[in-house]
Amino acid sequence: MIHLTPQDYTCQPWKNGRGSTTELWRLERDGQLLARLSRAAVVEDGPFSVFPGIERNLTVLSGPGFRLTGGGIDLRCEPLVPVAFPGNVEVTATETNGQQSDDFNVMSARSLTRPQVLLAQNDVLPAGGLLALYALGPCQVNGQDLARDDLILATDPVHLTGNWPVLAVRFQDLPNL
Repeated sequence: MIHLTPQDYTCQPWKNGRGSTTELWRLERDGQLLARLSRAAVVEDGPFSVFPGIERNLTVLSGPGFRLTGGGIDLRCEPLVPVAFPGNVEVTATETNGQQSDDFNVMSARSLTRPQVLLAQNDVLPAGGLLALYALGPCQVNGQDLARDDLILATDPVHLTGNWPVLAVRFQDLPNL
């Protein structure tokens, strides 16, 4: 089990230059992105960056949410409801109404099985692939304390306890860490 904290994360500009993202974890092979977990804030209406060959999943963590539209996509991004969309399609955030929404982002190479993203609390999650657990508040994973915004990467079963949920992402076919 690998335990990452905000001190381990890096901040970088968005690909489209209109904001910044906090990269929590990234896995590449031969210079190609396989998987990435990050956080960002959507503060105004505007275009999202385009990522050819990448599948995306976004979960609003705080704020009112917004709408993503473009290229046949029309998704309402509501708090704590994961939404998936292709990274190669030009989408625009609308209906922000000048209010900030913070979100959790999952990117994975299109050649991989799409990761499963769900909210979990006081649960046992079985082994299978790589499990990334992002703490939305203080909780415990296999008895280990997590603070808000901590990230656990695990391949064994995990037992979640505490008053706060985690955002759980299961990658099925990543190479070993």
